[in-house]
Amino acid sequence: MTSRVGDLVVKAQDPDRLSRFWCEALGYEVSAKDETGVAISGASNAPAILFERSDDTFADGTLHLDLCPTDRSQEDELERLLSLGAKPTDVVPSGSWYVLADPEGNKFCLMARRIPREPEDFHD
Repeated sequence: MTSRVGDLVVKAQDPDRLSRFWCEALGYEVSAKDETGVAISGASNAPAILFERSDDTFADGTLHLDLCPTDRSQEDELERLLSLGAKPTDVVPSGSWYVLADPEGNKFCLMARRIPREPEDFHD
């Protein structure tokens, strides 16, 4: 019935430097690295942080959320988010994700990857 934050994506001119800082600050470890940037991860229920290489860090903001469906397909979750007021952007869907904007225009991605909702992680 919902989505979960799968990743926080931060645009960075120097992903290596930022990932080292945040690994030390949060107790995370580097989980992936390639020419596009660096991913760091902590606890299994915490979102990964992706430091995406960008020379123009402020063109579309420096941070966006990647949402992952919990209990339905990407297409069904896309329909639900659009019915809540999300808008498709002018960016063409890649097949792995859709770029959307919330009602105030903040961009976020809806990923194909599913993350099950873990009720034991929620406290009353």
